[in-house]
Amino acid sequence: MKRVEISVIAPSTALAAFAAAWHAPERGQARPAKLAFGSLRELFAAITEQRLLLMQAVATQEHTTVESLVDVLGQSPEAVQRDADALLSPGLLERSDDGKLTTPFDEVVIHAGIRDAA
Repeated sequence: MKRVEISVIAPSTALAAFAAAWHAPERGQARPAKLAFGSLRELFAAITEQRLLLMQAVATQEHTTVESLVDVLGQSPEAVQRDADALLSPGLLERSDDGKLTTPFDEVVIHAGIRDAA
């Protein structure tokens, strides 16, 4: 199962986390897929409930189009396209050469410690 870990991480620890991930292959460790935000506000602005539903719809209908997702999600083509574009940018969705959407992950894990997010 391929997973991505999304977390809220304090700027003071972001560099250390980056360095650890960067050097993981040197130690024979796999580099996990991770995405980090500096605050809960940033996390929830980027990863909305509707975008998570879009990822789920793409995962169940691999190699699908924005047009086919409009009916599934009950949203306008513009809204689905906007959310897809927002998820393509950090690599949470991928678009094939023929324009179809896929997701490279089977699981999304969100870590948002309330002390770290303050």
